[in-house]
Amino acid sequence: MTTQDSHSTLSLEEDILMVLTRDVTRTLSAPELAQAIAAESDWHSLLMPIRRAAVALAQSGRLVIYRKGKPVDPLDFRGVYRVGLPRQD
Repeated sequence: MTTQDSHSTLSLEEDILMVLTRDVTRTLSAPELAQAIAAESDWHSLLMPIRRAAVALAQSGRLVIYRKGKPVDPLDFRGVYRVGLPRQD
């Protein structure tokens, strides 16, 4: 069983939110999230599942996807991105 197989989409979403709540003021990249979730195994296999989970969480308003420091449309972004919890400003 690979790391990717061992994480259902729902548990991966929960894992992402748990990692983000450790420091609500920070945003994290997909590799940072993957390493925090699966530090002891091959975290590289989590990169695409994390992207899909981040899009789903962003669509439901539970996190924000940032590109170059600005929030982006979760259905229309490319390249390097970071995620963070919605700000309560």
